[in-house]
Amino acid sequence: MSDVHDDSKTLLGFWVYILTDFIMFATIFATYIVLRYSSMGSPFEVNLPFTLIQTLLLLFSSFTSGLAGVALSHHESKKTCLLFGLTFLFGLGFMVMEMRELTHLVQQGYAWHTNATLSAFFTLVGTHGVHMVFALLWIGVLLPPVWLYGLTAVSVKRLTCLRMFWQFLNVVWIFIFTLVYLMGALS
Repeated sequence: MSDVHDDSKTLLGFWVYILTDFIMFATIFATYIVLRYSSMGSPFEVNLPFTLIQTLLLLFSSFTSGLAGVALSHHESKKTCLLFGLTFLFGLGFMVMEMRELTHLVQQGYAWHTNATLSAFFTLVGTHGVHMVFALLWIGVLLPPVWLYGLTAVSVKRLTCLRMFWQFLNVVWIFIFTLVYLMGALS
């Protein structure tokens, strides 16, 4: 009974953390929207097909993360590791594409210090990117012990928090894709 209570405290605490991240992202989104529409036209040419592929990679990672959660609830350690491994690969592919896009923008002269709109864009996308890097590192740290020793109560709790965080980042990206890229391509 004590274990369940401790897990609920951890999960509640993690939900509180995610809510604070939500508030931070909401503030950055609001800043971007205010600055985005205060300038004429799109701040840069949006490559929608490229970003759509990037988004699909992240959505596939969300799916594999969900399947990993099912395997986790069935205490299937190898299957959990394999599915989180796929999540990692999809997430890594997403990040490689993200870095390629940001590098391309900077090479074209669209840097964070160019104007306020680009500063808000780079802050929004960069903050999401930093969170993604943290999540990828988190997967890399959590999986080897589970692969070697199996699932424990502690690893289940940690992987559950990781799944919550990963899904949160996917939701944030859907907003970024819609408000920044899709709306940018339409304007």
